[in-house]
Amino acid sequence: MAEKVLMKGNEAIAEAALHAGCRHYFGYPITPQTEIAAYMAKRMPKIGGTFLQAESEIAAINMVYGVASAGYRVMTSSSSPGISLKSEGLSYLAGADLPSLVVNVQRGGPGLGGIQPSQSDYFQATKGGGHGDFRMIVLAPASVQEMAELTVKGFELADTYRMTAMILADGTMGQMMEPVSLDALEVKPAPEKPWATTGTKLQRPHNIVNSLSLIPEELEKFNFARYERYRTIEEKEAMWEEYMMEDAEICIAAFGIAARVSKNAINEARKQGIKVGMIRPITLWPFPKDAFRRAADQVNSFISVELSMGQMIEDVRLASECRKPVTLCNRAGGMIPSPDQVLEAIKNAAKNGGAN
Repeated sequence: MAEKVLMKGNEAIAEAALHAGCRHYFGYPITPQTEIAAYMAKRMPKIGGTFLQAESEIAAINMVYGVASAGYRVMTSSSSPGISLKSEGLSYLAGADLPSLVVNVQRGGPGLGGIQPSQSDYFQATKGGGHGDFRMIVLAPASVQEMAELTVKGFELADTYRMTAMILADGTMGQMMEPVSLDALEVKPAPEKPWATTGTKLQRPHNIVNSLSLIPEELEKFNFARYERYRTIEEKEAMWEEYMMEDAEICIAAFGIAARVSKNAINEARKQGIKVGMIRPITLWPFPKDAFRRAADQVNSFISVELSMGQMIEDVRLASECRKPVTLCNRAGGMIPSPDQVLEAIKNAAKNGGAN
């Protein structure tokens, strides 16, 4: 049996990144993700890696761009307002087709908001993250073990598809402590990167990393090619968990801490004879559309449980093709729905027989 250690979610991300071969980290402290930077500051010098606290979030994401262009596994982390500052850099990474891992341990917003957990950066993460036509792979852990596993997965997906992968965790996931098995992490070696700016040694033509395309036809060609790649990702990489969906008449959609709260509510509802289950998206992009499309053939209604004013609910409606009602059970501003609140939403859905 693999040994387990008690770790914070933020620490699990940092240690898993090291397991994945990341030796370059650039960041800037902001609650509730600062432990990632603190952990990297302690560990990186001991293994010959680079830790650098940049002068700003903007500087950090551009340092990521530089190391990614040289072909190395690299990451940065921040929390909501800091990710907003990185958004231009995220777009530049996409425009240059560079792989990287970005971690967002979300806090309440908009603006500086507060330091309590939130899921209100869903739109920002899943609909691009910056300007222009692009996507990021977005992974949503619901346990400290998944914080580690999805960090490794994020590096692998980023390298495979030459794009940014984002760990989108709410603040609860970053701060909570659980046993983690790091020995169980399966790490694939990084692929060859013939496009990297590693120096030619007079053996090949120069590689150029750039996101500027002044010829409209050329930029259009790049964008169409990029979206062909995105279609492949949607077909192959969507991940989700189904819980008690075999005979469910009501389907909860939730991720992160909201999914854990919802499981408690589902268990209690089942004791009361209500047939309810859950689909937990693990990839927020690509969104598991097929799972919700199939569920729409089975259930009477959906409930989207979120730590926001209702953002994922739009993707649930799109994926289910609006064939069944979708209602919202939420808290915002750093508050977390209680199992009792979710249970009440389940009871209302059962009482209404699927009607809004």
